[in-house]
Amino acid sequence: MRDDESVPPTPRPALFAAATLTLLCLGATGCGGGGTTQARPGPAVASPSSATASSPAPASPSPVHSSPAAPATRKPTPSASAPEAPSGPLSGKTVVIDPGHNPRNHLHTAEIARQVDIGTTHKECDTTGTSTNGGYAEAEFTLDVAHRMRTLLKAQGAKVVLSHDNDRPFGPCVDERARIGNKAGADAVVSVHADGSAVGNRGFHVILPASVRGGAADTSKIAGPSRDLGTRIAGLFVRATGSAPSNYIGGNSGLDIRKDLGGLNLSTVPKVFIECGNMRDPKDAALLTSASWRQKAAQGIADGISSYLNG
Repeated sequence: MRDDESVPPTPRPALFAAATLTLLCLGATGCGGGGTTQARPGPAVASPSSATASSPAPASPSPVHSSPAAPATRKPTPSASAPEAPSGPLSGKTVVIDPGHNPRNHLHTAEIARQVDIGTTHKECDTTGTSTNGGYAEAEFTLDVAHRMRTLLKAQGAKVVLSHDNDRPFGPCVDERARIGNKAGADAVVSVHADGSAVGNRGFHVILPASVRGGAADTSKIAGPSRDLGTRIAGLFVRATGSAPSNYIGGNSGLDIRKDLGGLNLSTVPKVFIECGNMRDPKDAALLTSASWRQKAAQGIADGISSYLNG
């Protein structure tokens, strides 16, 4: 499956042109400004000085009679303050990362098959996702990349929320994933996925929300900002990973617009999906199963988010 609610695409093979990379970055002003800032360690705490031995007190010449001293009043111990988030260029910004699928969805097929309202129609709560031929599940991939992204973005001062962290038996459903971003008042939301297409179909693509209005769905206010977010992510994903935009979706642009995804339709904050590669193609699978490449993927997505949030 292409993503949590996808329909197999019509293949559109095309040769990757170097000009695409330029267009991806030039399509978003400030595309190159997404570098990360490392958190600096706090000042070292000085250890207390060693106690010095006191000399004996001189003997009193005569006893002094006095009334017993009142017991000392104990001052309340101040509660430990919560550690402050590191300051940085993303301080005050909230980013929601939505790791696609759930590693245990396959154990709850009835629950994830339940139909939910996505505004324009009804679709499955979620799906199991895809996997490589060697058995590396998309849900494991998305969590790994999400964790790496969280570390990078928090180091820049952002508040980072995950839609789930392998802490649920299944899901969340696609409509709930949208609500999590909305409730957080997120400045940007990215849903992380990997595709499951035919061998020979390679590369990444970023999915943008179409202009949709129906029922609870209304993307009129987020379609433009989401396109800006997605374009920046696409350009900086190329720079970080060296991967080419999809040769079968998006006409070599690395961008695809869809109106059938509840996670986008029901979002009231800027949101995109990214399909980081095709798990069913051996060459793409070799990248997706590499920890060092996943770090590059996380860096590229985080850089795109930073570029968008910094304007």
